[in-house]
Amino acid sequence: MARIAFEKIMAGLEDALAYGDGDISRGTTHQVKVADVDITHLREKLGLSQDRFVALFGLSARTVRNWEQGVRHPEGPARGYCCR
Repeated sequence: MARIAFEKIMAGLEDALAYGDGDISRGTTHQVKVADVDITHLREKLGLSQDRFVALFGLSARTVRNWEQGVRHPEGPARGYCCR
């Protein structure tokens, strides 16, 4: 049983390495479109002023202002950190 599990894991690792090296026949990619987050709505729903939101999440006021004005959008860790 353990040998079969090991072989499956090893095959998966080999496929991942091959895919990383450009062999797209050995893997499948999926793109997920995640809707933009309305920071203003979120902040107001939490009952927080912009200053309090900034302080609570350790963000810069400029960043939050840019998000709220649609100049930029939260990406990467910021989405998971404050925008769930």
